Order: sequence, then structure tokens, then C-alpha cells
Amino acid sequence: MHNALMPVTISGPKSLRGEITAPGDKSVSHRSAMFNAIANGSATVTNFSPGADCSSTLDILQALGAEIDRGPGEEGLGDTVHIDGLGMHGLVEPAEILDAGNSGTTTRLMSGILAGRDIFAVLSGDASIRSRPMGRIVTPLRQMGAEIFGRKANTLAPLVFAGGDLHGMRYDMPVASAQLKSSLLLAGLRADGETVLNQPALSRDHTERMLNAMGADVKTQGLEVRVGPSELEAVDVYVPGDISSAAFWMVAGLVHPDAELIIRGVGINPTRAGVIDALKLMNADIALEHERDAAGEPVADIVVRSSSLKGAVIGGDIVPLLIDEIPILAVAAAMAEGETCFEDAGELRVKETDRIAATADWMTAAGVQVETTQETMTVHGVGRLLGGNFNGHHDHRIAMSEGIAGLISESPVTITGAEIASISYPQFWSEIEKLGGTVE
Repeated sequence: MHNALMPVTISGPKSLRGEITAPGDKSVSHRSAMFNAIANGSATVTNFSPGADCSSTLDILQALGAEIDRGPGEEGLGDTVHIDGLGMHGLVEPAEILDAGNSGTTTRLMSGILAGRDIFAVLSGDASIRSRPMGRIVTPLRQMGAEIFGRKANTLAPLVFAGGDLHGMRYDMPVASAQLKSSLLLAGLRADGETVLNQPALSRDHTERMLNAMGADVKTQGLEVRVGPSELEAVDVYVPGDISSAAFWMVAGLVHPDAELIIRGVGINPTRAGVIDALKLMNADIALEHERDAAGEPVADIVVRSSSLKGAVIGGDIVPLLIDEIPILAVAAAMAEGETCFEDAGELRVKETDRIAATADWMTAAGVQVETTQETMTVHGVGRLLGGNFNGHHDHRIAMSEGIAGLISESPVTITGAEIASISYPQFWSEIEKLGGTVE
């Protein structure tokens, strides 16, 4: 294996065959740790995500007094994490600044947990986190009575939490965001009275599912979610494979001319599985096998085979359900016949990097015509990708999308900054090798 800090060069095999177990879902891993840390009792989480983001969450919970023990899991699975809950009001004041690293989920969900507590805490992260919009959570948490302060008129991290008394409220969410919704639900667990959230469109519902499994008073009707004051009971969680990580292999199997891949144990929660719907719109050969249930989350094995993809319009209510997958869907679009338009995707511009600009940048260099506006990206399918030297843009999903391009491009793809993949998927490059790709 190459040195992690060197550029990697990827070239593809003649045929792509094999089985993959995707790493544990980041969204479910974060929540299983956070919610059990503020629950009564203790719990064991299996197949915990290996990425740096979820490690940031564990570090912060330990700094707040939670007893957490993490060790390697069974063969092929992620780590096993044991958590002794502190109860809803047991967090202790941290001596240090809480460091969320590169994780927006950690930053925004922990804000809901820290809001209005009788402790002083400062929450920060890396340069990317310190530039991402936090006003969307700080404003409603302050309306609920939390004392929170941040840079740029309380819109940027570091965020300072200095107590306050929380009361429930009705809130119309300006964006369909699972992080915003979850942050407010977590605050609502400790508020006086009921908190009612109206979503403009559906976003992933892992928080509602898990809080319900832990005995919280959470009710969902259409786009409205209600939460009342609640205690949580600790619950063991098996974390399903991450569909956002599986999406890279799904696209690889569909666009490679001679491929059949099985991705085992993937979470197919309907609020996350938009990528499957989008690929089916594009004429993909995808099958779900062995569908089953794990701690309220639906799971299946995903089988993909080489397909003649067609362009499609991907927009509207489906976009929040596949927002993280658009960088890899753009690779599918490049290999499809006709043009694919991603609409209503402006949220991509405020992720780890501006993912619309970054995707257009490397794909143009690979010989694909891409047109963008503030909210849209149109990819003209050419059925081929030239190789070349690309930049990972300090964004794990961009770097991994470029890696998949290397499996099918006409000449090898060299990626600078490829080590960023470890944020969500430390085994990604070795997985390419296992499938027969060359990583140098």
C-alpha cells in the first residue's frame, strides 16, 4: 500500500467482481453514541463507523463525562463501542474546548445536547467547520431560551454555550436538514412543554427512529415532528452499512463495462435511499436482497451489474435524500447517454467544500462538459472519462468519486490529497485493490 500522504494513482481492472461490506453508517453511529450517553443505563453499539468524524463524537462525549470503551469488532465489521449513560442531566462541564474535527453532524447535534445546560462549554472544529453556517441552529436554539454565542453575530463556530432555560416552541424550518431537525429535537427533550417542527421537505429520520426506540415522546405526522420532555433508556444498536459509502461501489458496478458487485448489510432507510431511486431513474440494474430490520433501521444486500445508463432530471423532494451522493452520481451521469440535471442542490455549496464547483472542476478536466448555476449542475454524458491529475479538494466524497472514476477512465487517475477519504472510509483505497483495481 502506498504512503497515505502521497498522491494515489488508480487504474481499473478488466472486470469488477466481488463482495464488499460498507463501513458502519456515520449518521446512525453518531446518534447511537450521543443518545446512549444521555440515556439511563448502558448499551453496546456494534459495527460503529471507522471514520474520523464519529471518533470526534466519542472524544467530545468522554470530555463531557461519559464512560466509553471502544474496541475492534468481529471480522468484517466496524468497532464495538460500550457506553455507560449519564442520564438526561448528567453531563459534566468540560475542562477543554470540545473539538468536532471535520464533522458537521457532531457540531450541530452536540449543539442541541449542550443548549440550555447548567454548564459552560465551547464547541469548535477544523477550518472547514469554522466556516460552515451555524446560524441556522443557533437562532432557533436561542429562541428556545439557550444562551449561545458564536463568531460573526452567532453564525460561525467556535460556539459558546452558557446555560439558559429551554422552553418548547413551534418552528418552521427554513431548510430540510436532518442536522437542524435533530439539534432542535435533542434540545426539545429537556425543554418545558412541546416543541413542534415543520419541515419544508423530508430529511433523514434516524433521530426520530432511535429516540422512539429509546422511549422518547416523539411523534411524526407528514412533515411535522413533535417532541415533549423525555428521559431516554439506553438501547443496543447494530449500525447498518453506510449507504453514502456504498454508493461509490454501486456506481462503480454500474458504469464499469464488465461488473457484478454485492454490497452487504447496507442501511436502506427510505429517507436516505434516494441514491437508489436516482440510479433506477437512470436505468440502473440494481437489486435489493435479504431485506431485514436492525434497531428500527431497514437493511439489505445491494447487487449491481454493468448497465447502459440514461440521463435523467434529479430534483425536488428527492434531493435532500441524496445530497451527499451527488458527487458520485455525477460520475454515473458522465457515463450515461444524454444529459443529467441535478436541480435544487444549492446546499452542496456549503458542505466540506463547494461540491458543485469541485465536481465541475475535476470532471471538466476529465473531458466532461458540466454546466452549473447556484442551485443546479448539468452533466452532459459522454460515456467516457479521460484520466489525469485531480485534486481531492480536502473533501472525502470528492476524492472517492475521483477514485471510482479511475476504475473506468481511459488512462489512470492521480489524486492529490487522497488521504481525506479516511474522514468517512479509511479502507476505501484498499477496497479498490481487493476488487482488482491498481492503487499506486
